[in-house]
Amino acid sequence: MIGKTYTTMLGGRELSIETGKLAKLVSGSVTVRYGDTMLLVTAQASDTQSKLDFLPLTVEFEERHYAVGKIPGSFHRREGRPGEKAILSARITDRQIRPLFPKGYRHETQVIITVVSADGQNAPDVLGPIGASAALSLSDIPWAGPTACVRVGQVDGQFVVNPTAEQLSRSRMDLVVAGTKDAVMMVECGAQTVGEDELVAAIEFAHAEMQGVIGLIETMRAELGQEKFNFVAAAGPSVDYVPEMAERALAAGLRDALLTPKKKDRSARTKAVRNAVIEAMVPDVAAEGAEEKIAALKDAYSKVEKQELRRLILEDDLRADGRNSRTVRPIWIEARALPRAHGSAIFTRGETQVLGVTTLGTERDEILIDDLTEETGDKFLLHYNFPPYSTGEVKRMGGQSRREVGHGNLAKRAIRAVLPSFEEFPYVIRVVGDVLESNGSSSMATVCAGILSLMDAGVPIKAPVAGVAMGLVMEGERYRVLTDILGMEDALGDMDFKVCGSAEGVTALQMDIKVGGITPAIMREALAQAREGRLHILGKMAEVLAAPRAELSPTAPRIVSMKINPELIGKVIGPGGKQVRELEAMGAQVTIEEDGTIRIFSADAAAAQAVQAKIAGLTKEAKVGEEFHGTVVKTAAFGAFVNLFPGQDGMLHISQISEERVNAVEDVLKVGDKLHVKIVNIDDRGKIDLVRPELEGKVAPRAPREPRSGDRGDRGPRRDFGDRGDRGPRREGGERREFSGERADRGPRPERTEAGDAPAPAPAADRNSNE
Repeated sequence: MIGKTYTTMLGGRELSIETGKLAKLVSGSVTVRYGDTMLLVTAQASDTQSKLDFLPLTVEFEERHYAVGKIPGSFHRREGRPGEKAILSARITDRQIRPLFPKGYRHETQVIITVVSADGQNAPDVLGPIGASAALSLSDIPWAGPTACVRVGQVDGQFVVNPTAEQLSRSRMDLVVAGTKDAVMMVECGAQTVGEDELVAAIEFAHAEMQGVIGLIETMRAELGQEKFNFVAAAGPSVDYVPEMAERALAAGLRDALLTPKKKDRSARTKAVRNAVIEAMVPDVAAEGAEEKIAALKDAYSKVEKQELRRLILEDDLRADGRNSRTVRPIWIEARALPRAHGSAIFTRGETQVLGVTTLGTERDEILIDDLTEETGDKFLLHYNFPPYSTGEVKRMGGQSRREVGHGNLAKRAIRAVLPSFEEFPYVIRVVGDVLESNGSSSMATVCAGILSLMDAGVPIKAPVAGVAMGLVMEGERYRVLTDILGMEDALGDMDFKVCGSAEGVTALQMDIKVGGITPAIMREALAQAREGRLHILGKMAEVLAAPRAELSPTAPRIVSMKINPELIGKVIGPGGKQVRELEAMGAQVTIEEDGTIRIFSADAAAAQAVQAKIAGLTKEAKVGEEFHGTVVKTAAFGAFVNLFPGQDGMLHISQISEERVNAVEDVLKVGDKLHVKIVNIDDRGKIDLVRPELEGKVAPRAPREPRSGDRGDRGPRRDFGDRGDRGPRREGGERREFSGERADRGPRPERTEAGDAPAPAPAADRNSNE
């Protein structure tokens, strides 16, 4: 038998992990199956140590369109760059496994997750981390797992593990949690405003539910796991210099330098202390080995700097910019910062600044999503941009980075929860967060700037939301939670815990840690402290914009919505789209839905109203009892055709034209005459009978036309010519009855005209429509 399969139950469904069957040349390889969703996950490390000073780990999430029986929609008909969803899925795995590699590990390591089958109900994003955990656990790569990952939804008040796509569409939250046997390591959440206690309960529920998967991987490792290879930790000779460097740096004023409020000033002062200490320790820079020693001393100084900062926080509750652990940096805000944007705001918190801009568009502007799900559209876009100048650096500018995708998605989740529905506010909304300065929490500043720009544009959001980034410094049993962390506190700390929400509750949450996990008690404390900081920020925002502006921004386009009979959509579109093109030539965009909803989008209100009036005329439907001042457009022997409104005529019978007997319609009416008429009947084919209101009661009403029926459509049944009515039976032998001037019981033959022809009957179309 090839391969071995291990199974467990998760959320009431079987989860299976198989190894030894596919990709056997790689260090660790498994397939994970849940329902009909299946992933191949591999883990491989290089043989040699990298010279990089960080962990060279890459995680790739590859979506194969054959997994859902699709051919890619790209020009080359093959998969290209990972889409946003694939990038976010890769980040979930990366954030789960990265903290558990040993310190100093520098072997280039790659985890590749390939979705080979997707059933559309069981999402592959939370299966990737399970596969990565199993592959790393079975491999020879040093790693302190296993871990597991689950999604939790809340449907009808109950927590659900790994909800199906249908259940997730009805869930109040979309919570992804990863952890080890003892602690939670990663959290990602979007929610419809839930309380902090409810969130902690959901996270604890997730951690309990993942234990079966962790136990399964432990069993696999015990039975099939390889021995981990040895590696030399990249500590370097700098460790030997740390004690002396600490003593000298503190004596040279390191503490005061670290407590300098401004980032640039602090960097300059700490650098000056470092150079002074190194100069004293290496007086002759040209001496043999001096260059290597200087490099080691610089590394030792970085370690000392980190140690001192952590000591100040834990022992003195004192941070680099002079704040204590619960204080939010100073905030200033400016709304309507850009004159032509639909909505804009600048949000500055300390040395982090974001320009938020809102643009409103039509349904044509929604983004189409072509991944392993059904092709869908998204009417809310949020783009986060992090240019190099925001940190005072020079870097190559290319496409959107994974970090930008991840930060933008977090802000998008936070804001989406409070947006009005498309039916309430029929605009496609794009929010852009341009980071102008960054010294920590730029994604949370994007949430604040984005919400302010939406309110500035007049978007009727349900409630303002804000975001704050929490940090953690932990040494053994001692720890301190930090509110509104700086960039350096993110780097030296043990947790990055971002919390977004309104005054009522949380709308988005993201947690990453650098230690083995945190307990529910620490999480509760962090959430409570985050709420305190969030309410403070919301108060500052309310001082500038407490609610959305009462009207849309003057520069924002207007959308006029109207509803027509779906059967009349063709009149608006016209043959080959001619009519709708003529409407758009009037200065507006027109979108038409199958249910008859029409939206007219224009920056010119007058143009939108003109297009609306035109459509109303094209799709107007006549009703019995309505009166019109119409125009005679045609006359016939039996009456006159009167145009009531564009595209709709009615027939005024000759008996309804005048109180007096009318021998010929043309004696009273001619084409072009204006006439006051009233609709008295509309038959089953939509044909309209008219009368003159002023003659009602003075002339005998004409009986309404009865609908025709029978097996010949609307022409009635075929006569049986065997019985020819009052004409008698046809003579045998095909002989015809002879007629002279008298035509038996049918009366005399009509007189011939001068041309020798009988009077022409009314055209068939006229007879069918008006007789």
